Amino acid sequence: MRNKHCISVLFLSFSFLLAEAQLTAPVAKKQPKVFDEHGTKRVDDYYWLSDKKDTAVINHLKAENAYFEASLRHTEAFQQKLYDELVSRIPQRDISLPTRRNGYWYYNRFEEGKQYPYYVRKKGTLSAAEQVLLDIPEMAKNHQIFLLRGTNNSPNGGILAYSVDTSGDRLSTLYFKDLGTDKLYPETISNTSGSTAWFNDNKTIYYVVNDHTVRAYKVMRHLLGTAPSTDTEIYTEKDSTYSVSVSKSKDNKYIFIGSFSTNTSEYRFIDANDPASSVKIVQPRTLNVEYYLRSFEGDVFHILTNKDAKNFKLVTAPVKDPSMKNWKDLIPHNPKAYLESYEILKDYIMAQTKENGLTQIRYLDRKRKQWQQVNFGQDAYVANMYMATDDYATDSIRYNFNSLTTPSSDYLYNLSTQQKQLLKQQKVGDAFNPDLYETKRIWATATDGTKVPVSIVYKKDKFKKDGTMPLYLYSYGSYGSNSDPYFNSAAISLLDRGVSYAIAHIRGGQELGRDWYEQGRILTKKNTFTDFIDVADYMVKEKYTSADRMFANGVSAGGMLMGAITNMRPDLFRGIIAEVPWMDVITDMFNTDLPLTTLEYDEWGDPNKPEHYKYMLSWSPMDNVKPAKYPAIFATGGLNDTQVPYFSPAKWVAKIRENNTGTNPVLFRIEMGAGHGGQSGRFIRQKLTAQKFSFVLDQLGWNEETKTFNTLKGF
Repeated sequence: MRNKHCISVLFLSFSFLLAEAQLTAPVAKKQPKVFDEHGTKRVDDYYWLSDKKDTAVINHLKAENAYFEASLRHTEAFQQKLYDELVSRIPQRDISLPTRRNGYWYYNRFEEGKQYPYYVRKKGTLSAAEQVLLDIPEMAKNHQIFLLRGTNNSPNGGILAYSVDTSGDRLSTLYFKDLGTDKLYPETISNTSGSTAWFNDNKTIYYVVNDHTVRAYKVMRHLLGTAPSTDTEIYTEKDSTYSVSVSKSKDNKYIFIGSFSTNTSEYRFIDANDPASSVKIVQPRTLNVEYYLRSFEGDVFHILTNKDAKNFKLVTAPVKDPSMKNWKDLIPHNPKAYLESYEILKDYIMAQTKENGLTQIRYLDRKRKQWQQVNFGQDAYVANMYMATDDYATDSIRYNFNSLTTPSSDYLYNLSTQQKQLLKQQKVGDAFNPDLYETKRIWATATDGTKVPVSIVYKKDKFKKDGTMPLYLYSYGSYGSNSDPYFNSAAISLLDRGVSYAIAHIRGGQELGRDWYEQGRILTKKNTFTDFIDVADYMVKEKYTSADRMFANGVSAGGMLMGAITNMRPDLFRGIIAEVPWMDVITDMFNTDLPLTTLEYDEWGDPNKPEHYKYMLSWSPMDNVKPAKYPAIFATGGLNDTQVPYFSPAKWVAKIRENNTGTNPVLFRIEMGAGHGGQSGRFIRQKLTAQKFSFVLDQLGWNEETKTFNTLKGF
């Protein structure tokens, strides 16, 4: 076995360079497929890679993995050292904070050496005996991938419904467990989404099944102990641009059926005490109007909506007629504050907003009619409120707080006294000292004059603002999903070696409100890409780094961002880390048999519309690869991925190699037995991170023995 403590890694040695020169990247055969779209002929030479039933495709993917491993073989000892570092920051034994629901305290705990947690609870008080509901380490023993897609306890706590995905393709099997006997019910239900809701009789449950594109589209009713073949269809979403889910009101009186497209939603509800009662609609869908039911109080629904409120507001509606005409403002619209979430308590109304890129938590004392605010005391952070209990009369909440230098910290906050108590802080190893690092919020100016926030962290004694500092720049920028500055324990391995870590809060997210998202989708999508490029240019101009020392990283839609910026500015980055990247935008969005296609017309555009097609074609990563000296590239994929098909990065890598006029490596690593999220165990997941970081540091000429950067490789 390799002695991981005796490492002598000189990345620039002649022997390693010679070994790399002998490597040959796989060359995908060119088999042109011509598409005729809106009078435009478009050619895809690598379309044949889309058929994973073809042995030639599987052989090509295996060759990619072999080339990847050979290319990084000289870093194996360093990878192991990085992996050990990453794992050392994960507590071997850990326990989540318990939350109370229907008389039980639920929590997860990890034991030493275990990849997966135990799902457990205690009845009544935290001093009661622990009951293990799911022994996930045992359940996952014979599976490469084990994902718990959803758990739901019956109202009396006697039955657990849980959904399991063992391939990573989001096709879950629903099981039912008697928690009194620890035995499974005989029936199992396949092809479910993981969304369930129990009726109060403790034997009737709603669940959601997927269509052939893995779209959650149909709500079924199941009676415990009966054959699934006799289940009753309750609701089918026929519009392929919508998906459905089920949930339950906080007071257990109603079950909700929600239908959602990118920017339109619709709810139905039914009496949770009477499975045979009729399903009623809240408000028929209205294009571009979103509304969400998350709470219930008395004879009133509480609804979060963007109706006449771009940044959302909270309204009430009578249960007897909750249609839009009866909606009344409870928390009015604030054009400067995006209302993210809320909680309704007996004496308080909680509101979590995003203002100027940062989270604020405010609460209304319902008796005194006064608003107050939680003070976090920092300039760049992430905060999220949540409830520890289902007690309507509680006067306390919890919130999670962290920043790029502050590990995840959970606080109990008393709303009547404004006192806070630290309940738990993420452990990141004995060596971590937050005082050794510094984080800042800076603002870059985009080409159109828009100010784009950037969060950066670095180790104080390593940092020099003279252009010599390597930089790892991350972003996402789609779906209105924020790239918030969460604490990232893995990044310490970069920071301690003199690499800064930054997050670009570009348009397409909602860091600066709903407008920030609207300016980064469909016909304004290119703002997402140019924002990232402008941020990168700013970091070079202000001497936070230089182009030959900067790496860009994105995942999924963020991986697509990586493809776009690589095409637009291949000269601006030393390297690109594109994880499960969606690259073949036009071909995929024309294929309605693929997962997510129809659901995302309102995000990317509908290529059947000439205006959308022309715009999408102008930025689609696969369609805009051209001869250039490309930066070093590390791309990943998953053979079972139903969110970004494996062939999207596979084809893009082949086309990049074909057009690469430089000598930088272009690597593709594909998980042959996993999906979008890759490996599922908490430790094994760190192997990919170790590979990414070793690739980055290798390209930067890092010498682990001398702890210095040598001459950069091949730039």
